[in-house]
Amino acid sequence: MREPDAIFEDQTLRDGLQMEARIFSLEEKLELIRRLAEAGLKRIQVGSFVHPKRVPQMADTDELIRELGERPGVAFTGLVLNEKGLDRALACGLRHVALSVSVSDTHSRKNANRPAREALDAMIDLVAKAAREGLSIRAGLQCAFGCVYEGPTDPEKVLAAAERMAEAGAPEISLADTTGMGHPGQVRDLCRRVADALPGHPVALHLHDTRGLGLANMLAGYEAGVRAFDTCVGGLGGCPFVRGAAGNVPTEDAVHAMEAMGVSTGIRLDRLADIVDLLESALGRSLPGRMARVVRFQRSRADECARKRGAKQ
Repeated sequence: MREPDAIFEDQTLRDGLQMEARIFSLEEKLELIRRLAEAGLKRIQVGSFVHPKRVPQMADTDELIRELGERPGVAFTGLVLNEKGLDRALACGLRHVALSVSVSDTHSRKNANRPAREALDAMIDLVAKAAREGLSIRAGLQCAFGCVYEGPTDPEKVLAAAERMAEAGAPEISLADTTGMGHPGQVRDLCRRVADALPGHPVALHLHDTRGLGLANMLAGYEAGVRAFDTCVGGLGGCPFVRGAAGNVPTEDAVHAMEAMGVSTGIRLDRLADIVDLLESALGRSLPGRMARVVRFQRSRADECARKRGAKQ
């Protein structure tokens, strides 16, 4: 089977649900993961190892990972922000970890309760520990393009942090537009600069659609050589510590955009639309993604045409 040209890591279970007041049960999460895998997602972030009082939705992450076990061809990932989180990930048998830290001092203090420089030093130690344990690592830099508290992020600060992550043993670097402040030119430039500085270390993008540029930024990243992107079904998501942060790029919209350009993803759009339906029913509201509505319209038209054909027979 041909390998896809673009890889999506769906983060509905983590970034998507972490802001939701409606707590999803273990059984509901397992069903979502099953559907995502059957839709063709090869990377699924299933939770984060954070204190349940800060993010109640993630309280069952350890149990969820133990229940999942392994699924051939699918990598289950989890977000780790501190040493206790890494210990929990190791204890429950997770083999793919996202180790993430903010390059914004203000955001770091709000998100991790420590200055950015101190948080980065601690994260470097965690990356090295995870590497020694033989884990698959994606090292993430939050607020890589801007911070609502501090303004645009200095690219040199991002490059310096990325280089330290790589030296510590991270094979892949993720640039996160946590606040959704990035624009296509900025995304294209920073992705190229990081890739040029760290040959052999693939760059991934984690984008939010706060200012409506999420999909455009994803395509700019692709033009710059990025082939791995984080998304959430329906456009769910947001950060508890960023005022006004909107959701991630909708998985179904990203898949449509890539496939329309001839970029293979290996993901079925119709199955994603079904997951959007499930989530909208569970949450009691419409989600911002667009392509699920298109699929619904196409299905209704097909049903109408079928009824008309049947009536003529």
